[in-house]
Amino acid sequence: MAAISSHYSAAVPSNKLSLSSSFSSFSANLLCRSVHLPSGTWQSRAFRGRISCQSTSSAAYSPSSIVSCDEKAGMKDFLHVSDFDKATIMKILERAAEVKTLLKSGDRTFLPFKGKTMAMIFAKPSMRTRVSFETGFSLLGGHAVYLGPGDIEMGKREETRDVARVLCGYNDIIMARVFAHQDIIDLAKYATVPVINGLTDYNHPCQIMADALTIIEHIGDIQGTKVVYIGDGNNIVHSWLLLASVVPFHFVCASPKNFEPDAKTVEKAQQTGISKIEITNDPKEAVRGADVVYSDVWASMGQKEQAAYRRQVFQGFQVDEDLMELAGPKAYFMHCLPAERGVEVTDSVIEGPKSIVFPQAENRMHAQNAIMLHVLGR
Repeated sequence: MAAISSHYSAAVPSNKLSLSSSFSSFSANLLCRSVHLPSGTWQSRAFRGRISCQSTSSAAYSPSSIVSCDEKAGMKDFLHVSDFDKATIMKILERAAEVKTLLKSGDRTFLPFKGKTMAMIFAKPSMRTRVSFETGFSLLGGHAVYLGPGDIEMGKREETRDVARVLCGYNDIIMARVFAHQDIIDLAKYATVPVINGLTDYNHPCQIMADALTIIEHIGDIQGTKVVYIGDGNNIVHSWLLLASVVPFHFVCASPKNFEPDAKTVEKAQQTGISKIEITNDPKEAVRGADVVYSDVWASMGQKEQAAYRRQVFQGFQVDEDLMELAGPKAYFMHCLPAERGVEVTDSVIEGPKSIVFPQAENRMHAQNAIMLHVLGR
């Protein structure tokens, strides 16, 4: 049995900040007022001493290429969860819970995006990202414009800096789901409106905010929980590591050898001393005592030609009933979807009583609503 390599720089606090009251109660007055955070309470673009990101794609980028917040007249982007401090992340999650409660009640009078438009750039197609952003923006009064892979061909047919400035003339906010992480950095650099990272090959911040919201709903808090990821050390893992550099919890990634997450991202997340972070090649040891067991596809979009090879390498990393039993009775199962049932997870687990996969998918919309409210200063 392979030993887990661990790193403790700070103990996970035992006194958890519970958000359960935010989930059970809701104030219409709070929702209907604009929230303007004081200058300096949010962290964006400049990494402010926290973790900087290294792209795993061929197009690497440097944090020095990111323009300062002041150059955008106080507007905020949402590119990495580690661009923000813990207080801001938790405030966004609280707002997500409040607006979700309002929408679930059937109230449609809260329209903070009325008269606003959002450009949605999709270099990668997606069901959840498109529907959750478009529906959420519409429910809150706005209008979203879908730009598919063939509509722009950003960086090929037209330079990213030109696309950014043209779209800013028509829209109040931009969301982009792209391959190379440098593309989202460049888009944000030249845009004069807020830019939201809908996914890159490096990270997926909106997904991880939805995941945190789901964990809070089912466990009561994200702080102090043990989240165990089983599978490829991909952009989801990087997002968990970035969150662990801001919010204290126990994060374990179990991947086959040579499929671990980006070493620099792991190192920098550990160096913050915020969370306990472990990287291992032993899924059975990793899941013991988990609050959440998390999985993703073994071959992501753009890696499908490797699918057969990866299925061989990833033998033993499938989340099945035996692995969930090792995790213990309190463990929930999560998956960012789409899932390949019978590959990285069995049908019985994803359909089982401890699966919270579909509430997790719904929370994409609610988390993103709160992110959009935050970056637009609503």
